[in-house]
Amino acid sequence: MCRSCGSIIGAGQNTCAVCGASIAAPNTRQQNRQVPDRETLRFARAIMDRPYKFTIVLLVTNLFVFLLMWQSSGMSFSVLSVFPNAVLIAYGAKLNFLIKANHEWWRFVAPMFVHVNLLHLLVNMYSLWIIGPYVEKLYGSAKFVVIWVLTGIAGVVASYLTVVSPDAPIGAIGRFLFKVHDDPSAGASGALFGLVGVLFVFGIKFRHELPEGFKRAFGTGLLPMIVLNLFIGYVGRGVIDNAAHLGGLAAGAGLALVVDYRRPGERPGVAIIWQVLRVLALAIVAVSFVQVARHFPSSSLLPQTVQAPPPQADSFVVYAKAMNRGQDALYAAVQDGDSKDLAGAIKDLNEAPYLDQRGDELREVLRNLLMQAEGLNVPASPPNNGEKSLAQKKTEIVEGFIRWSKDYNEWLKTAGKAHGGLVDGQQ
Repeated sequence: MCRSCGSIIGAGQNTCAVCGASIAAPNTRQQNRQVPDRETLRFARAIMDRPYKFTIVLLVTNLFVFLLMWQSSGMSFSVLSVFPNAVLIAYGAKLNFLIKANHEWWRFVAPMFVHVNLLHLLVNMYSLWIIGPYVEKLYGSAKFVVIWVLTGIAGVVASYLTVVSPDAPIGAIGRFLFKVHDDPSAGASGALFGLVGVLFVFGIKFRHELPEGFKRAFGTGLLPMIVLNLFIGYVGRGVIDNAAHLGGLAAGAGLALVVDYRRPGERPGVAIIWQVLRVLALAIVAVSFVQVARHFPSSSLLPQTVQAPPPQADSFVVYAKAMNRGQDALYAAVQDGDSKDLAGAIKDLNEAPYLDQRGDELREVLRNLLMQAEGLNVPASPPNNGEKSLAQKKTEIVEGFIRWSKDYNEWLKTAGKAHGGLVDGQQ
């Protein structure tokens, strides 16, 4: 913390980015210390004395969810390098297939509290600790909460919209934004980029009334950091979800264009509309958590998918038989209207051994297709406006199965062989 204005100081900094004061040890000679600008110091003290309780709440919430995910993974230190897909999906990570097929809308909200590994959590929470207090102190807690939730959702929506077909001609540049695999996506990065977008526009929008120190810290002063992060995203494309980052950044910048900040000396009262919006934002988060809990896999399913014993040839045979039975049951249900084997096929898929993350994801997709097919033969009243007909539901299942079959065959030709499946195509 800066001793002059109370701002949070990043690791390795020698001076405060806001007021310019030196953060050298107290015994440093006075003549070697930089004297901060008085107007900047007055402005900074008026702003930085404000609380930032919701930043702390978000930090604690993210850490709590991470500990729950670790517990679900058997408290193994090996999974801290990366959680299995089954755990990420169970805790609400974004997966386009589940959003489209099962209408799991809460996967637009929950991912901002889910992280793929320990390093991911530490980097994002450190960034929140550095950036969050500035936004919360400048705009107030109510606006901060609304900004965090909206920019986080915007990042997930951008990620959702940029998953394309593997045959799409996106090129090397397009891979910066677009993804050809529907892999689980999670993290608070979209909301964090949203906070950066807010501070960027704040520094430009109010540049005529800000003291020099704040002009240096925000606005165009953030450009090097933004460019550096985009460069890192370009280098790590395919692993880093750049669409989520840019979606959050754009949403934060857009909100900052229309939202005013709380000036020094301004009364702490908040307009009723922002109080209502904060309650709604928190309600959306709470309901999404409830939905994650309601759809959480049974205790007999999740441990089987995350324990991951070393696969053997016999394990592959059991896995392949379960996948074959699932395909046969799906075909019979959709084409012949015979759903008697669906429950048994789903049971076999649940009990099939874990081979690798991609194989487990393919099993999960097939299981969801079978669960959709279970509802085809349930007597229902004529569809209302906007409700899908039986033919439309069958078409969606068939289209999903075609995409799944292509992915499954590709997996069999590569990773499947490594697990003992000496096959060429579908088994």
